[in-house]
Amino acid sequence: MVAEVAEKLVYLGIDDLPAAASLLYQSYYDDPLFERLFEHTKPDYEKRLRAVIREDLAAYWNTEQPIIGLFDGATLKGVACLTQPGDSFGPGRYWQWRLKLLLTAGYLSTRQILEKEKAIQQALPAEHCHMLAFIAVPPRYRQQGLGDLLLAAVKTALRESPRSEGVAVYVTREDYLDFFKQRSFEKINELDVSGLAGELLWFSRERLALEGLHEL
Repeated sequence: MVAEVAEKLVYLGIDDLPAAASLLYQSYYDDPLFERLFEHTKPDYEKRLRAVIREDLAAYWNTEQPIIGLFDGATLKGVACLTQPGDSFGPGRYWQWRLKLLLTAGYLSTRQILEKEKAIQQALPAEHCHMLAFIAVPPRYRQQGLGDLLLAAVKTALRESPRSEGVAVYVTREDYLDFFKQRSFEKINELDVSGLAGELLWFSRERLALEGLHEL
């Protein structure tokens, strides 16, 4: 289980979602992709971003997708959200989410988000895989190795899901690209989303097996 990776790594419950939403907002507020998707120059950018993050977390919870939290005592310091193998990621996912997204983000942002998910889904190297939708540590808690703990939990989720062939993540920031590539994620495609270049990275089950051998 994820809790075996570190004592303070847990699957979040429904009561933890407000704290997780606040943490994700802090972490993604100035992310270039989110700024493009949600038109950060508009005065209601913050309101729409908060609303979309809340709806995303609610959708993950309602469809039983893994939401991993990293606690220091009662303080939530990191979050990682995964979609499990199957049809839970992509532009066709649950119509209730699409409707709420339209109401909270607006037509243009909704269209761009669905186009992003379609492009990513078409570029995935395997039908059955995990997608790392969010991984976040707020700025004040960074440089403490917390990102590595979250990523270890993600790899544990992969290990415990025999049906999954790997974990994919879409990245647009150079510092995040460096983080993942230094941890055995490999570039498999370049994608342009809303005029912003990014890379689709992949961590395969085969790579996970190799890491397991190195630990023996």
